[in-house]
Amino acid sequence: MSQRLNTQRREREPRPLDQPARRPSPVDAGRVRQDNAARVFHPGIVHFALAMGGFAIGITEFATMSLLPFFARDLGISEPAAGHAISAYALGVVVGAPVIAVLAARVARRTLLIALMAFFALMNGLSGLAPDYHTMLVLRFLAGLPHGAYFGVAMLVAASLVPTDKRTGAVGRVLLGLTIATTIGVPLANGVGQAIGWRWAFAIVAGLGLLTAILVAMFAPRDAVTSGASPLRELSALGRKHVWLTLAIGAVGFGGLFSVYTYLASTMLAVTHVSPALVPVALCVFGAGLTAGNIIVPRFADRALMATAGGLLLWSAATLALYPLAAANVWTLCADVLLIGLGGALATVLQTRLMDVAGEAQTLAAALNHSAFNIANALGPWLGGMAVAAGYGWTSTGLVGAGLALTGFAVWAIAAALAAREGV
Repeated sequence: MSQRLNTQRREREPRPLDQPARRPSPVDAGRVRQDNAARVFHPGIVHFALAMGGFAIGITEFATMSLLPFFARDLGISEPAAGHAISAYALGVVVGAPVIAVLAARVARRTLLIALMAFFALMNGLSGLAPDYHTMLVLRFLAGLPHGAYFGVAMLVAASLVPTDKRTGAVGRVLLGLTIATTIGVPLANGVGQAIGWRWAFAIVAGLGLLTAILVAMFAPRDAVTSGASPLRELSALGRKHVWLTLAIGAVGFGGLFSVYTYLASTMLAVTHVSPALVPVALCVFGAGLTAGNIIVPRFADRALMATAGGLLLWSAATLALYPLAAANVWTLCADVLLIGLGGALATVLQTRLMDVAGEAQTLAAALNHSAFNIANALGPWLGGMAVAAGYGWTSTGLVGAGLALTGFAVWAIAAALAAREGV
């Protein structure tokens, strides 16, 4: 009889797998719900599918700049006017990230990712068919809308599939798609655009976007909408000072990298005096630095997140300050550009920081990070261009960048001091 009672007691007790080790926080909620799916599909496969979307986004964002002269001629407009298409895309990113994150608060993350990439594919495909300048502007704005929201949600999904102390690495793997695009995808798209027409470059991006939607549908784990999710709860992120401080670090501190990258080709031609054929090589070196940074830096960030962010800002300030000295020789220039690219891992680190400080408003905070970096993408080139126009020369963009990195470090110092005092 005693043995039978013991057997019944054991049968009533839940198995260890059924017992959560702790009560899930809002940050971990997605991870708990997705455990069963994660056992079926290896996280690495899911990360690859998500990174494919980053690859497509990276090509459309950066290759458009290099194809600008070709579609300007075809649409019968000047190159400065064609540059407005790039600005329209960036504006779409800034607007789309928070709006989509709030309005889609009650949509499951997997479903949202599929919808975003399907829309992205459609708008890029139509961009390749644009008959005139104004249609092109509208389509580029619409194509930019899914950018920030996709990255924000994709990184939350990627982080939910790994242990908490591996989140930054998971975020970095999603961003690898973007960094590899700057190394391989952009030169290939540019080559295709020159060989058979710029419209085909947009067709390639559309195909990659559609492929991403299919891969996510096949491999991403099915998830339920977070209990209590609502637009108002997402908007609660806007009331958290640590969210704003983290966004400010990226919006200012990351601007230095864009200040140099935007005018790199002009610097090489006017200061380094190299053949135009070497410009793509330097751009690939820059992309290699970005890729290496997103592989190496997360190892440190998962151990000391804020300290790594501060270190990256100082690293960027130092390498950007060296830029005027390195620009005279192509070898030293490429070496410095590689080191500047390593500092691009700041985006990955700050994305993880937002997961820690956003509370229940995870999606909006994650998406806003990409709005912040697009502000940096506008701020850096604008200030760098002002320095060049004022007569300080092409290499002055490095000093402007160093100043922005140091300003970002000052914001980081305030954020770190408050975090230490408040235990955040």
